[in-house]
Amino acid sequence: MSADGGRPQIGLDRLKGILDFIQAAEGLKDTLRSGTTSRGRRESTAEHTWRLCLMVMMFGRELSGCDQHRLLKLCIVHDLGEAISGDVPAIHQGLDDGRAARERADLSALCAPLPADLSAEILDLWDEYSAAASPEAIFAKGFDKLETMLQHTIGDNPAGFDYDFNLTYGLQHTDRHPLLREIRSLVDEATRKRAEDQGPPGS
Repeated sequence: MSADGGRPQIGLDRLKGILDFIQAAEGLKDTLRSGTTSRGRRESTAEHTWRLCLMVMMFGRELSGCDQHRLLKLCIVHDLGEAISGDVPAIHQGLDDGRAARERADLSALCAPLPADLSAEILDLWDEYSAAASPEAIFAKGFDKLETMLQHTIGDNPAGFDYDFNLTYGLQHTDRHPLLREIRSLVDEATRKRAEDQGPPGS
């Protein structure tokens, strides 16, 4: 028992394994995505994940029948494997090139230092997110697409940015719940406004 009143002390090997994993996951801070911030800097996957979690938190009152703690876990885990192999731009994600298997293998490698129970939990969460069958995974997938689209509406994007792609991106996931559809309608409206402000390609 610990000296603070009853909780068992964490074993040294477990402690070191968790810290090694946390240090390896730091690579997500330097994993850059194709999207840009409002000031024109490329965003990192870690920044995307942070804002995805913030979105989920802000809509907490509307997520009835959903385990919000598990939902946040899914959001935190969903792109962790990118700390090893990097991000695949949204425009290339429809290709059936074995990406999902590579991402899971990368995540498994990232989790190698962890105690077996924590490694299994993270991989189970990733599998749940990938399958997008549970209520929590449906929301995680939908909000993930919406965060990406929102970034495109505010980013200092290059000339000729393809806003039409934004209007079709992730429809199969954002159409799975009324709340996601309602948010999507506002994001699509903002996308069309950005496209109009940009003018035709090459202008």
